[in-house]
Amino acid sequence: MRLARPARLTLITTATVATLALSACGSSSGSDGGTAAGAAPKAGGTVTYALDVEPTCFDLQVNPQGITADIERGVVDSLVTVDAKGAFHPWLATSWKVAPDLKSYTFTLRDGVRFTDGTPFDAAAVKANFDRIADPKTKSQYAATLLGPYSSTEVIDPHTVKVSFTKAFAPFLQGASTPSLGFYSPKSLTRGPDALCAGGSSIIGTGPFVFTSYTKGQSVTLTKNPAYNWAPQQSTHTGAAYLDKVVFRFLTEDPVRTGAVTSGQVDIATSIAPSDIRTVEADKNLSIRKLQDPGGSYAIYLNTTRGATADVKVRQAIQLGTNLDQIIKTVYFGQYQRSWSPLTPSTPAYDASLENSLKFDPTKAGKLLDEAGWTGRDAQGYRTKNGKRLTVDWPWNPPHTREQRAVVAQGIQADLKKIGIEVSHPALDIGAFVALAGTGQYDLYDFSWTQSDPDILRGFFNSASTPATGGQNAANLKDPQVDEWTEAGAATLDKAKRTELYAKVQRQVVLTDAAVLPVYVPTKLVVVSDKVSGLTVDPNGKPLLYDLHRA
Repeated sequence: MRLARPARLTLITTATVATLALSACGSSSGSDGGTAAGAAPKAGGTVTYALDVEPTCFDLQVNPQGITADIERGVVDSLVTVDAKGAFHPWLATSWKVAPDLKSYTFTLRDGVRFTDGTPFDAAAVKANFDRIADPKTKSQYAATLLGPYSSTEVIDPHTVKVSFTKAFAPFLQGASTPSLGFYSPKSLTRGPDALCAGGSSIIGTGPFVFTSYTKGQSVTLTKNPAYNWAPQQSTHTGAAYLDKVVFRFLTEDPVRTGAVTSGQVDIATSIAPSDIRTVEADKNLSIRKLQDPGGSYAIYLNTTRGATADVKVRQAIQLGTNLDQIIKTVYFGQYQRSWSPLTPSTPAYDASLENSLKFDPTKAGKLLDEAGWTGRDAQGYRTKNGKRLTVDWPWNPPHTREQRAVVAQGIQADLKKIGIEVSHPALDIGAFVALAGTGQYDLYDFSWTQSDPDILRGFFNSASTPATGGQNAANLKDPQVDEWTEAGAATLDKAKRTELYAKVQRQVVLTDAAVLPVYVPTKLVVVSDKVSGLTVDPNGKPLLYDLHRA
């Protein structure tokens, strides 16, 4: 179906939509992804999907990059699926029982499911995957956080498995709905971490698509799994996926990605630059969807244990000395929203009371630096103390920096220079960058994270979640109250209690500890051709390819 008017931009919020439709058709198409009233989607064909970044590793159990999960959501299945209201539904597990003390979860597994190498999916496969993720030798950088205080997986019988924890762990079901806790064939696990990281035929799941090939710097190809017959209940059809093939192309330059979708070389393009919105709107054959990610906002984490940023007054000065309102407006043309919390507004337990709490105040920032003892000035105007310049180190890796974050960094550098802080922003290759991150040899570290559960704050700020052990506590924060609140939040299913606890965490880390400078709400500007229909995303923001088809 062709659009009768220029492409429109629609804001979709994951907190209010169960399955988020990204259909390229106009309002006359149904939410079931059909092409015309009463017409069933036709099987066959290929869809080409342009991405803005290339994974550094395709092993979901090791690599924390969201782009890896975006690609492999169609390759691996999960025990359960979750809707945006937080309700869980069967997938590879047909039912489950949660122990009253929240220390164990017993799953009854679906019969007849097979990995695409022919291996049956059973309780032993669940155990093999979870044990590997929890093994320190795997060096999981995110999936292990989703397993929390994991103790063991017990095979009761081939179709019954019990997952146990050393203490109450309420967020497990949400984690079990994500690709990061999806399942690889036990045979593929034996091939070793290098083979899984390399992608291609080593990535073997039970999903509707097979990871067929990977060409570095160019593309990933997924092909239909014809035997697939165990989709979640929320899907609009049963059996195999509609498409024969999905090709993900890595087009990391914004103009190239926009040109590819406007010229028809690709059917879908994600992370379109805000400056290109008008170009896309002028094309009547394209529609735009604006999706705010749940989870962690794009933020700068201030190392609380190293150098000048170990002083809370310096961290507060950095917060107040950065004119984020102006930077976000200038770089993103009003398409991205400034963030005030380490959580995005579409994440459960987001604390709206933080909004407008960190107002640009360079005068106050200067007073804080004076109080911290940085009262001198060198010839370049930077503050000094005991003859040493106030310099903070903020490393980055250019090939994997997205959404014009390098331009944002330039604005922050300029603002902080005005109050006398030098920001060193060295570009590192991925190996050096990862090594430095793991050892905490930085003052500032930036990232965003997608997850539809506020337990992500435990990963961000609990003192046990250090980067050296695969955690995400880039601020290296050690706040006993934050530890207590995040652990209590992980130990209860009481929604009101969790909201109260996580609100305390947000206020503490932003206003008291000054451990984080929230920057903007990650927002996918997805352009969809009218030649495809049925694209949806799950509450974690991952594209669901199963119902996607040619229009």
